[in-house]
Amino acid sequence: MTNPIPFIRTPDQAFSGLPGYPWAPHFVDSLASLGGMRMHYLDEGPADAPVTWLCLHGNPAWSYLYRLMIPVFLAAGHRVVAPDMPGFGKSDKPLHQEQHSFHWHRQVLLELVEHLDLRNICLVVQDWGGLLGLTLPMAAAHRYRGLLVMNTMLATGTTELPEGFVQWRAMCRDKPDFSIGRLFARGNPQMSAEECSAYDAPFPTAEHRAATRAFPELVPGDATSEGAEISRQAQAFWSSAWSGRSMMAIGAQDPVFNLSLMESLRGSIKGCPPPLVIAEGGHFVQEHGATIAAEAVRLLA
Repeated sequence: MTNPIPFIRTPDQAFSGLPGYPWAPHFVDSLASLGGMRMHYLDEGPADAPVTWLCLHGNPAWSYLYRLMIPVFLAAGHRVVAPDMPGFGKSDKPLHQEQHSFHWHRQVLLELVEHLDLRNICLVVQDWGGLLGLTLPMAAAHRYRGLLVMNTMLATGTTELPEGFVQWRAMCRDKPDFSIGRLFARGNPQMSAEECSAYDAPFPTAEHRAATRAFPELVPGDATSEGAEISRQAQAFWSSAWSGRSMMAIGAQDPVFNLSLMESLRGSIKGCPPPLVIAEGGHFVQEHGATIAAEAVRLLA
């Protein structure tokens, strides 16, 4: 095990009574990269299911983001694994912002896939779930059979960062303790107040929020940034070596990953068909996830 990582843990009662999230928690603390911290993940459906949907969230979300998609996958007889990255959700939260890095989070996810011995994976990614998750399959391509990619990118450092992201990063610098619930409410008027509040639940104090402060600064901005080289390798993998099925869903109201940017990403994924566009969907398009999940089962399973 690596050296212990100083962390804080969100009290269990912070997660009581969350709407639409009935699943039992699972925890692992034996991954070498966790440094003694505890990582939470959902694991639902039969272990020998023909498909395992590995659902990766971004910043500042957690596995709650997939609550509308998980029932659709389970109804198809499939397995769902949805981890909370360290620093988010029910996972332990490093106290120091410097603990968070592109390579550390990628390594944690690689170790989790190996620890659970996941196979027949349909990878489901959005936001940082994509920046990190799209770099995973090339490390163990035999484990993956499908890809569902939503509003995200590969941060190769070869093009300028989207202007919408630059504005988001500036806001996070100026207002590091912004209300996550209000962020979701602004972009998703169909959500209840209780659902929006569920996104604040993991972060009862500023001390819990090192990850939300760190992640905007971690996106590779040039070719030498941490994560850029591995992202370029992933881009080459998806464009030439990928042999599985793919699907893209786009929230058309996303101010960061607009249709043009997403079409550019789609062009780098071998065999990816035209996208499912959710006209009313924003950046967190999983909040319209039932429709997306049903189409993913049809196309990828």
